[in-house]
Amino acid sequence: MLEKLIKIFRANSAWHLLIIFIIFGITGSLSVYLSGPILELLRLDDIITNLPLYWFIRILVITISYQLSLLVIATLFGEFRYFLRIQKKFLNRFRLINRK
Repeated sequence: MLEKLIKIFRANSAWHLLIIFIIFGITGSLSVYLSGPILELLRLDDIITNLPLYWFIRILVITISYQLSLLVIATLFGEFRYFLRIQKKFLNRFRLINRK
């Protein structure tokens, strides 16, 4: 099973896979944590009274902060190139960039 995960994530070794998972974990937690202060800074609580719209915008803020945080955290762990490749795939899937 470990070898299958290494192949799926295109990791070099089990240690590299562990580093990848740590980066994903830190980034996910950080992006959710940062979304609160970002929304407070933008004062969206005062502007938006519709709860579904608020949560849509919060999820959008989490997604954007996740993408930015991922590259920062990956850089700290020395995995910038690996996660930049993942970022490009993500943006290409949503057709935000045109990767050939």
